[in-house]
Amino acid sequence: MVFIHETFNIVCHPVNMVLLLIIFPCYLVFKILHFIVRSVFSENVAGKVILITGASSGIGEHLAYEYARRGARLALVARRENRLKEVASNAKLHGSPDVIIIPADVSNAQDCKRFVESTIKHFGQLDHLVNNAGVGLLGLFEKTPDITNFTPVMDINFWGSAYGTYFSIPHLRKSKGKIIAIASCTGWLPVPRMAIYNASKAAVISLYETLRSELGNDIGITIVTPGLIGSEMSQGKVLSKEGKMVLDQQMRDIQVSLMPVRSVTEAAKAIVKSACRGDSHLTEPAWFSTMFYWKTLCPDLLEFVSRMSLVSGSSERDTVSKKLLDVTSLKKYLYPKSVRNPNLKPN
Repeated sequence: MVFIHETFNIVCHPVNMVLLLIIFPCYLVFKILHFIVRSVFSENVAGKVILITGASSGIGEHLAYEYARRGARLALVARRENRLKEVASNAKLHGSPDVIIIPADVSNAQDCKRFVESTIKHFGQLDHLVNNAGVGLLGLFEKTPDITNFTPVMDINFWGSAYGTYFSIPHLRKSKGKIIAIASCTGWLPVPRMAIYNASKAAVISLYETLRSELGNDIGITIVTPGLIGSEMSQGKVLSKEGKMVLDQQMRDIQVSLMPVRSVTEAAKAIVKSACRGDSHLTEPAWFSTMFYWKTLCPDLLEFVSRMSLVSGSSERDTVSKKLLDVTSLKKYLYPKSVRNPNLKPN
């Protein structure tokens, strides 16, 4: 009754009534028309320069291929040089006229300055900065033996994005370019076992929403909040609570359970299309947006379901979510083959 009473007071407040009945319909019409115009006049990135961090695998790798299909020139950044060489070679086969690789650690500010400068030195410009590099985490916050084991998550996911953006802004202003920030739905969805990861992605979202206000129309910003996408992270490659990169597909099964995993190829297509259209936000897959409304309207219910399915059980690896996956035998239908691949190496 308290919830109903508070909701009624909020909705029926005179100011909110004006907003709902007059301003919101006009705003909605404007947004629809604006979307149509942006779709018709979508950006052509042929010949433009795209810098992608975390390009050695997953979403970053397939974003490189999608930009390559559109004729863009690429600067690919990641720590694994051998994997970058493979991605660069494939990107050229997909149609990119020029690809360079820059091995770097995004958690190091000087490395970020270097890969931006190297891109400008080679191409003379920068049009899109895609901040994609990230590391996953699975482990209950209170169970970690050393809380500092989780610092790489914030260093890579948040600071790795902030550093590259800081050094890229002058060049993006010059080209009237864009920033594509790959955050996560967990930035607003409190998924258990991912507390620091969730916080790092919430920080990314807040950073770019603030920068959108600061930068105005000089630089476009698209904030992408992926749900479950086929990548090394959804294969089970994560930072353990001991602070080591591991391949833990059993814990992945507990966390993902019966949620369908989106093809990384299709996700990359949607992200590039959204960036070229100039969207301010994109949730991929689109149906994951419904989780935001559950979080907003029924937060207590969502938290209860999350805890009961992902945390409650006789042990950390004996949860309702894992039992549901095992009983239904639906993994082969819900998870792409690449996600079920047991041969992925932790490093």
